[in-house]
Amino acid sequence: MSEEAPFASTPPAGAPKRAERLTGVKGMNDLLPGDSERWERLEQVVAHWARSYGYRQVRTPIVEHTALFKRGIGEVTDIVEKEMYSFEDALNGEHLTLRPENTAGVVRAAIEHNLLYDGPKRLWYTGPMFRHERPQRGRYRQFHQIGIEALGFEGPDIDAEVIAMCQRLWDDLGLEDIRLELNSIGDPAERRGHREALIAYFEARRDRLDADAQRRLHSNPLRILDTKNPAMQSLVEAAPKLADFLGDASRAHFEGVQALLRAVGIPFRINPRLVRGLDYYNRTVFEWVTDSLGAQGTVCGGGRYDPLVEMLGGRPAPSCGFAIGVERLLELMKASGEPEPAPACDVYVVHQGEAARTVAFTVSEALRSAGLDVVMHAGGGGFKTQFKRADASGAEFAVVIGDDEAVARTATVKALRGADGERGAGRQESVALDALPDYLVDALVATGD
Repeated sequence: MSEEAPFASTPPAGAPKRAERLTGVKGMNDLLPGDSERWERLEQVVAHWARSYGYRQVRTPIVEHTALFKRGIGEVTDIVEKEMYSFEDALNGEHLTLRPENTAGVVRAAIEHNLLYDGPKRLWYTGPMFRHERPQRGRYRQFHQIGIEALGFEGPDIDAEVIAMCQRLWDDLGLEDIRLELNSIGDPAERRGHREALIAYFEARRDRLDADAQRRLHSNPLRILDTKNPAMQSLVEAAPKLADFLGDASRAHFEGVQALLRAVGIPFRINPRLVRGLDYYNRTVFEWVTDSLGAQGTVCGGGRYDPLVEMLGGRPAPSCGFAIGVERLLELMKASGEPEPAPACDVYVVHQGEAARTVAFTVSEALRSAGLDVVMHAGGGGFKTQFKRADASGAEFAVVIGDDEAVARTATVKALRGADGERGAGRQESVALDALPDYLVDALVATGD
């Protein structure tokens, strides 16, 4: 035996140093196997759900011109002032931003490509958004949203439809602890009257305002109502109510939304302090909230945004929509007891020997052409090691090929699970390679896979 240990604790003199390990950006998370299967299931449910209401998918760029969000979201919002990832393009000096939300991008695309030329459109999207803020549970710097945008529709029916869509999605996913909060913030003229009353009210009580509220007092006083500062709660509760400034049309619209929700049995609570954080909203606003996620209790938020199309340079078009936080939704799915997705395939191909490896490769491709999910063992190892991996793969059957089988043009098919899914069922049969695809398809049908 050599005196030198086969694995030295320190590298020999002159050997290159191991590179420093790099890690991901805090708040921008990796999606690993296991979780990725749960995401995939959610995406499949969402695609069917959106299609069932007549919504078609739209995909917009992750990077947009910064001006899009300043104009659409509002320059005195937290998102624009504090949270956007913005930069100057070194090539041409353009000011660009990683999208912090996607409604503005969808509306921009609709205007740019004349999507509303032949009538209203129902659109949906999913993808990553970016906000520079302190990461915490359910609140990340890169996060994902599922969004619905109904462009060109007026009347309370579309407001009620997008809210009912949320309830149906919760039902489809088996989620129960999510409740609806609803409000109307009226039209711009009504909000101006309310804004003046708010400024006068808070001006008279300026000494009780925190620094953030004082900064917003004249730029965006409506956002003071959404403060989380406990010391200001009683002050905010006594502030003028927007509902007292609504005109007949806004009241009728809001009552129409409520009537439709009652008609389909969707419970809700009117929350007069619910204002949402983006400048483009008007009339109906809503949030779906839960107590199961700690401080980040909002799972979905949205409402009507009739001014936005015109704000971004299009012809006026009433619109309504919402966005769902995917990470928060997945947290609720886990909490509801949904089982962890297990790795699974139909067939695991076990092989040993030079001739067997070539045959195993061609057999695996033939089985995939027959519509089966197949993992072919790679990386060497004896039959015992390979069968352990076959069992761990979740496959129903192992196809075993050695050099003798390769010469005989046969394979041994071994059942890894019985009818009730237990491991090591052990049934096995020799099958000609030409008949193998049909044999396995029939066998999988028989097991109910």
